[in-house]
Amino acid sequence: MDTLSYKTVSANKATAKKKWVLVDAKDEILGRFASKVAMILRGKHKPIFTPHADCGDYVVIINAEKIKMTGAKWTDKEYIRHSGYPGGQRSKTPAEVLKRRPEEILEKAVKGMLPKNRLGSEQFRNLYVYVGETHKQLAQKPQVIDLTKIK
Repeated sequence: MDTLSYKTVSANKATAKKKWVLVDAKDEILGRFASKVAMILRGKHKPIFTPHADCGDYVVIINAEKIKMTGAKWTDKEYIRHSGYPGGQRSKTPAEVLKRRPEEILEKAVKGMLPKNRLGSEQFRNLYVYVGETHKQLAQKPQVIDLTKIK
């Protein structure tokens, strides 16, 4: 057996071959949708996946305001933040966030599923979320993909 033909290939910025993909969030369940988007951002769907390199694709999400949540999460779930001062804890429900800035719901869900380090921050910058059908990445010609085929 020739052991030289079985070399492990590690991806880096030069060999990553990043693509632009477009996904539609209409009638998708938030957590399931966000986990698949996070997998694409990390590059885990590629055979050349390398955990320590940014080898994922650029993801453009449209129709962020049409995302769904199961159960009573629209009123019971809370997004909590703190100003750092005593008594500075604030919370909002997804219904309140949806009125003000609908794309924030998807951004928070996907960011929570990425690594909590510099690489995760770099991968999060490859995500573009838009309300409605239009987006600004027309020049990149993103390919429309169906997330139900990705496991």
